[in-house]
Amino acid sequence: MNQPRPEYPRPQFVRDTWLCLNGEWEFEIDHGKSGRERKFFERERLDGRIIVPFCPESELSGVNNKDFMECVWYKRKITYPWSGSMKPGDRTVLHIGACDYLCEVYVNGKPAGRHIGGYTAFSFDITDMLSEGENDITIRAEDNLRSGAQPHGKQCSGYYSAGCSYTRTTGIWQTVWLEARSASYIKETKYIPEPGKNRLIVEAFCENAHGMTFGASVSFGGEFIASESCVIQGDGARLIIDLDDNIHLWAPGHPDLYDLRLSVTDGSIEADSVESYFAMRSVAYDPANHRLLLNGKSIFMRLVLDQGFYPDGICTASSDGELIADIKRAMDMGFNGARLHQKIFEPRFLYHCDRMGYMVWGEHGNWGLDLAGAAAWQGFIPEWLEMLRRDFNHPSIIGWCPLNETQRNQNPVLIETIYHITKVYDTTRPVIDCSGWCHVITDIVDAHDYNQDPVTFKANFDRLMQGEAVRGIADFVKEIPADLSFVSEYGGIWWQPDNPDKGWGYGNRPGSEEEFIERYRALTDALLDNSMLCGFCYTQLTDVEQEVNGLYYYDRRPKFDPAVIKAINTRKAACED
Repeated sequence: MNQPRPEYPRPQFVRDTWLCLNGEWEFEIDHGKSGRERKFFERERLDGRIIVPFCPESELSGVNNKDFMECVWYKRKITYPWSGSMKPGDRTVLHIGACDYLCEVYVNGKPAGRHIGGYTAFSFDITDMLSEGENDITIRAEDNLRSGAQPHGKQCSGYYSAGCSYTRTTGIWQTVWLEARSASYIKETKYIPEPGKNRLIVEAFCENAHGMTFGASVSFGGEFIASESCVIQGDGARLIIDLDDNIHLWAPGHPDLYDLRLSVTDGSIEADSVESYFAMRSVAYDPANHRLLLNGKSIFMRLVLDQGFYPDGICTASSDGELIADIKRAMDMGFNGARLHQKIFEPRFLYHCDRMGYMVWGEHGNWGLDLAGAAAWQGFIPEWLEMLRRDFNHPSIIGWCPLNETQRNQNPVLIETIYHITKVYDTTRPVIDCSGWCHVITDIVDAHDYNQDPVTFKANFDRLMQGEAVRGIADFVKEIPADLSFVSEYGGIWWQPDNPDKGWGYGNRPGSEEEFIERYRALTDALLDNSMLCGFCYTQLTDVEQEVNGLYYYDRRPKFDPAVIKAINTRKAACED
């Protein structure tokens, strides 16, 4: 069997020596959560089999168990992959792209570490636990979906999927891999482009490298541009790299990327090197004029809601090509980006957005987390910070939206804290605190409106051009202030002609394909023609299970001629320069 998802999982931070561990693992469901007591981490075998990185609920995993699994175990034996080639002090690190929700790792029966959070990557240095020859890796995942203390996004808390909640994801659902690196290494970086000054700021965090030299070399299209270096002080290094006057700006239609090579050297000896990339682009929001500015020019966000669900892999695409294909499907219909909705998407998806010129908003899967409860801080903030640190350098991300459609009794101090943490870490992008209706503190006021009547839909948002507030769609939000500038969910038009009485969607179903197109056109025209709006987001790219308001079916067949939708979406907006 070919190895699933064999591609390098972290394309913006590449080291040469690595080993993909995707494929068949031993697997067992621990219904009583007694596996620790029974010492599964010391057992020779587990009872079942699974294909990693697919969750056990999925067909591609080979398990296909749709019931609740509050605890699962994985086990695999590996041969120490680079025995004999490691330099003294070199380290071996185990990476897990994502594991839902509380994960514990054992190597040769010894605990290697634990991680809380179902969406972000984590790693453990396992060097001192490995031995020559065969080694045993055991992974335990605990997933208490219905606790109210963990965010789970669109995973359904009932047995059957219903409404806009879908099949659950338990345990490992992104690539597991080993990496070799030196004892002195680059841990993480921040790239801050300043196009107006023709320069890039690089901030690096290094381990065991005080007094060594941090270097960065920039090229574009294979041609050398510039390089800089500095001495690492403690664990930090900061470079300002002046580029040439011929700056290549990143934008939809022109996704120009610079190549970047980073290194740590000790005298003449290179201790570590990383291949990376960055883009020169700036994002800002002009509140006085209701404009989103990309590279100083007004741009209209023609976004589509992307849930990131797949019929065979649930939250995991079957191949890297499927990630690319979903971006292309959206672009074929005239969208220039997406709200990545209620899920933290994998780095390879963001990499393809970067290189294809596709704008996205980064969002957490906050549904399922009680934002009024005391446990909400621990259940959200650590993982949100992990996402900011992992994804900051992706130029395709034009804004952050930590929370979506939050509850009325949410703790406002928590919301303010999340907003300020995001702004402190990232001064280069706008932040929407809580998309939908319950704003506390936000850079951009947005709204969700699934009104299916184009006449009243348009009349409501036309009030903005008179300086008036608009009608709210939630019972507890009677109106949205006049500084609203982004309709971040609309449409959601039902269309499933093969089985019109089955499924779920918003509002009344059109009677024909022609009626669908005309409704889509009228709703979208109302937003394009509104001079106070800087973007829309249509719900949604594809159907997901019983939710049938996608422009594509769940199997990715188009419901309509993409060229027809593209012609509607790409008409010039009132706010565009």
